[in-house]
Amino acid sequence: MGSVSKNVSNKRKHSDAKSPVHNLSEPERKLYDLIRSMEDKGMWTLDMKRQTLLPETQFKKHIKSLQTKNLIKEIVHINNKRKKYFMATDFEPSVELTGGAWYVDGELDKPFINVLRELCKRIVYSQKVVSIESISKSIREKGCLNVECSIQQIDQIMQSLVLDNVLMEVTSTGMGEFEAFRVGTMCYRKAEAPKVWAMASIPCGVCPRINECTPDGIISPATCIYFTKWLDF
Repeated sequence: MGSVSKNVSNKRKHSDAKSPVHNLSEPERKLYDLIRSMEDKGMWTLDMKRQTLLPETQFKKHIKSLQTKNLIKEIVHINNKRKKYFMATDFEPSVELTGGAWYVDGELDKPFINVLRELCKRIVYSQKVVSIESISKSIREKGCLNVECSIQQIDQIMQSLVLDNVLMEVTSTGMGEFEAFRVGTMCYRKAEAPKVWAMASIPCGVCPRINECTPDGIISPATCIYFTKWLDF
């Protein structure tokens, strides 16, 4: 039993010895530890230079070496695309760096957003009333997208359609058209066309001289060209 434990221990030591982390030079180790300490936030190259005080040529050499050893990776910061950021390969960039699911390589994925907006709108228009969960299910079943779409993403898209007055939010009553949804569930339907006040569509409703207008006066409906055009229309 002791022999087995000893063999396992030796294997672990042998495996650790092969790890590129254990074969770093002192400057590489210092640089790697500094980058890794920032975890999923990454680190700007200028900040690295300030803290390590490495000459430019050596700094570039050690950064390249760490990349070759697959210990660090360059990442794109959406708010500082011109600045070089690096992160230990153990971590994935935070949402603050990448912008989240709507960004690809630091760029807002507008085509994908537009496709998803149009898809959500069509589903709502065809089903009349939907919830976030039901529209997510419809998208999965239709298989229209090449990538997975989270509930959070769909919720954000639906909110944008509400803000653009394409859709409207309605709360389920559990009856009639809402019978498929629990009472209180937030649902979505096609936005209603805004109701225009009857007088607002008549020129008189916005005429600044309406108080001076009389049937026999200088200003009169009979001589008003705007009122005549409105009647012809």
